[in-house]
Amino acid sequence: MQQLLTVEVIYRFFGEPLYLYGLAAVPLAVLFLWYSRVRRRSAMARLGDEELLGRLTESVNSRGRRWRSILWVSALAMLIVAVARPQWGTEVRVTEQKGLQLMVALDISESMLAQDMKPDRLTRAKLEMLELVGRLRGDEVGLVLFSGASFIQFPLTFDYSTARIFLEGANPSLISRRGTALAGAIETSLTAFDAEREGQKVLLLLTDGESHEGDSIKAARRAARSGVVIYTVGFGSDRGEPIPIYNRLGQVSGFKEDADGATVLTRLEEGTLRGVAEQTGGQYFRASQGRITEALVTEFGKLEKASLQSEVEIVRVERFQWFLLAALMMLMASELIPERLRHRRPEHVPEAA
Repeated sequence: MQQLLTVEVIYRFFGEPLYLYGLAAVPLAVLFLWYSRVRRRSAMARLGDEELLGRLTESVNSRGRRWRSILWVSALAMLIVAVARPQWGTEVRVTEQKGLQLMVALDISESMLAQDMKPDRLTRAKLEMLELVGRLRGDEVGLVLFSGASFIQFPLTFDYSTARIFLEGANPSLISRRGTALAGAIETSLTAFDAEREGQKVLLLLTDGESHEGDSIKAARRAARSGVVIYTVGFGSDRGEPIPIYNRLGQVSGFKEDADGATVLTRLEEGTLRGVAEQTGGQYFRASQGRITEALVTEFGKLEKASLQSEVEIVRVERFQWFLLAALMMLMASELIPERLRHRRPEHVPEAA
């Protein structure tokens, strides 16, 4: 029990207590200096007459050497303690987090199950967003899911772990209404921003661009008037891809057909996505042109970031400076101790005539 209390006290007063093991070097240094002194005396004793050696070494500052050794060893101990980051007392620290308000609107319509991107469009979009969330620092992030309808899956938050969980669980079964309402997704996302906060508001649209309802360009203009910049990321190909239908076992059992029995092909509509981004001063990215996370992080880094929240924490006060200063003063003092004593020569007395 007493040992546990000792460990707890050490961790309470030192930020890096493991460095205190370095204090084991102090007795080793003392032993080394003592051994060096014994060897030096033994070597001198073998040189010749003790009285003669005494006269030759009488100017050596033996006491000064001992003090110099004491100062060196003490300085070593102070340096080790300083590295262990001694801490005592507390202070209140207020840190501001600056970042963006970032809403992600993810298309979970059936067309996003097309496999012209591996493993499919939706999975690829989710992987890109999971990587992006992992790169966020101080930005709020929220998620809107949409297909024929849209809803806020979670509001703006700093809880990136929760954001990852909801992103991983996004799938077409969450919305029963079929189709893709891009304009509705923009409108829903606009309601999630905090209009009273300063700083940039960003909407990131991840979709194949097929929009069956509403006017997405008009919705983008409303976003621009609200100070929201829209970045769009297109998933899919120009050639067209069938939409797979899955059975209960998660296996492809066929492909979606229209009323005439023809296979429905879904294509990437870049024109729509490019137009939406341009209306707000944003930018369009095509996911098939490589990983887009790095490009998005670079673009977001250019935007104005506002103070989104302040964190107040009580921290222990670092005191390593005092020990470092003590070590430096000891080393400086050791250099001021002379190696040899200055003996005043006796004045010359003239012989009597």
